[in-house]
Amino acid sequence: MYANFQCGRFELRFERPFVMGIVNVTPDSFSDGMQHYGAEQAIAHGLQLIKEGADILDIGGESTRPGAEPVSVDEELRRVIPVIKGLKDCGVPLSIDTFKPEVMQAALEAGADLINDIYALQQPGALEVVANHPNCGVCIMHMVGEPKTMQLSPPDYNGDVTKSVVDFLAQRVEVMQSLGIASERIMLDPGFCFGKTVQQNYQLLANLSALKVLNKPILVGVSRKSMIGAVTGQEVANRMPGSVVAGIAGVERGAVVLRVHDVWQTKSAIDVWRAISLS
Repeated sequence: MYANFQCGRFELRFERPFVMGIVNVTPDSFSDGMQHYGAEQAIAHGLQLIKEGADILDIGGESTRPGAEPVSVDEELRRVIPVIKGLKDCGVPLSIDTFKPEVMQAALEAGADLINDIYALQQPGALEVVANHPNCGVCIMHMVGEPKTMQLSPPDYNGDVTKSVVDFLAQRVEVMQSLGIASERIMLDPGFCFGKTVQQNYQLLANLSALKVLNKPILVGVSRKSMIGAVTGQEVANRMPGSVVAGIAGVERGAVVLRVHDVWQTKSAIDVWRAISLS
């Protein structure tokens, strides 16, 4: 499928789809704000997600939901560094969900293995942090605008959101590789619900296989998002079934990592999907 993926202390082989469990250390995340706000609660939640089958943990200290307010570097560090240190020896790779170079640097020093950046290393200094840590993995995402305003008026992408996403990610990969960031360290996220209408999100999911041309592992993050609520009419707490179905649709089209809140439910769906696929 893909060559081995270098992810900090780990070398990952995507012989099956992986589940990335979300650990939000925030008071205002759209789905689970305040539920794990605090190092002890977040660490316990991460360990529980591993028991449920998480292959990777994604730790975030700043909400990137539509309309989210920015968080200072110091506050983000206060939230995430104790959690990374507390989970460092949990046995799975740790991802830090941040776009701030200062947080990237501190997180890698604390034990993080993967940088998950919604700005695709476009913030000043971000490329250099990743380039200077030759073993860490990095996931870059497509987004138009910024979290606070990205959903107010998404562009029309000249009628082809998928092409726009592919072109953008290809350009960012080229920039990264020009600085010596090896191909086997790079993962791609098309950025569902980040500057896209409901229709564009589903067009992108339906055509996700177009990203295979970039020959990089693909991460899909649709868990409990507004695109699920838009077609089911369900509030955030009741979007698990729709999220799981959308995730499996992503896997069928080439995704090898699903970033989710509901780990055991997603893993169970993947297990059934694989049993069907391998029969």
